Amino acid sequence: MSVELDVFVGNTTIMDEEVYQLWLDGYTVNDAVKVRMEGGVMDECEASKDVLLSDTMDQYRTFQMCERLLHSPAKLANQLLFQIPPHRQIMLIERYYAFDDTFVREVLGKKLSKGTKKDLDDISAKTGVTLKSCRRQFDNFKRVFKVVEELKGPLVENIRQHFLLSDKLARDYAAIVFFANNRFETGKRKLQYLSFQDFAFCAGQLISNWTVGAVGEYNMVEDMDVDLDKEFLQELKELKILITDKDLLDQHKSLVCTALRGKTKVFPEMETSFKNLSRGLINIAAKLTNTKDVRDFFIDLVEKFIEPCRSDRWTAADMKLYLTHYTNSAHILDTFKHQVVWDRYMGVVKSCIFKMYHD
Repeated sequence: MSVELDVFVGNTTIMDEEVYQLWLDGYTVNDAVKVRMEGGVMDECEASKDVLLSDTMDQYRTFQMCERLLHSPAKLANQLLFQIPPHRQIMLIERYYAFDDTFVREVLGKKLSKGTKKDLDDISAKTGVTLKSCRRQFDNFKRVFKVVEELKGPLVENIRQHFLLSDKLARDYAAIVFFANNRFETGKRKLQYLSFQDFAFCAGQLISNWTVGAVGEYNMVEDMDVDLDKEFLQELKELKILITDKDLLDQHKSLVCTALRGKTKVFPEMETSFKNLSRGLINIAAKLTNTKDVRDFFIDLVEKFIEPCRSDRWTAADMKLYLTHYTNSAHILDTFKHQVVWDRYMGVVKSCIFKMYHD
């Protein structure tokens, strides 16, 4: 008895994006098969459960073999074992390095070490992200950190070039690296309302304005722009004159209050709290030469500025109005000679507070 068969031979590696995502999310083969069945794939393909199991196992093996290449994404384009079209390579890399915001929020600012890795069981239980996925994400953070920590030049660009990530994902990884390097405190209860994207935005501001790289000195130093500019941090001490010189403090208050009068319902509260708020912001600046105070930068902004304003029922618009006039009025003070440092400091502080202040 003769049997006719239609045979198609190709060398392009078959990869199902849904199965790839299930593998990344830490599903076992059997659990992945269940998800696929519930999604109706057997009806679409008229396949039996055994065929579906075999297909899923085959794809999982392919992904596991590709994983070592994904650790160094440039190798994926140059290897000959798997014939993967360029657009599919981009998808594989981008998804492999993608992460859950709920997971990264738990490790943000912590040391990317074995000690933190031991906590992944608890983080998995808390976030609902599978332990396998937590480990992949943590190892990715650690891998990117190790590769870029010795490189000169712009952090985002280094990550983008070495790991072939999209600009958005490279910026998110830059934030993770920057927070891990400077060990910013993000876990305190008062900071829990802030999302990873809130912190990522602030990291972008700090990297662009307060690092050595921000002033274009890449060729002169060994450090990349994960390190804050120590010379700038030292210069911030000069801003203390705004609160230690009584005449200057009174002038500053007068200028700000004149500009604000009649423009907001909370003007009486702004006038009353001006000196305390100004002392809060200036003292944060003056202490940034200390490593611990750098770590506490965000908690200090919340405790010294955001919470007092919130208790006085300032809206986000009130906050914007106040900080704009507070910053600009310093330029009119005759005896204040530190305008460049002031603008560099307040530019970042304003942006971070605007992001962190949720009505």
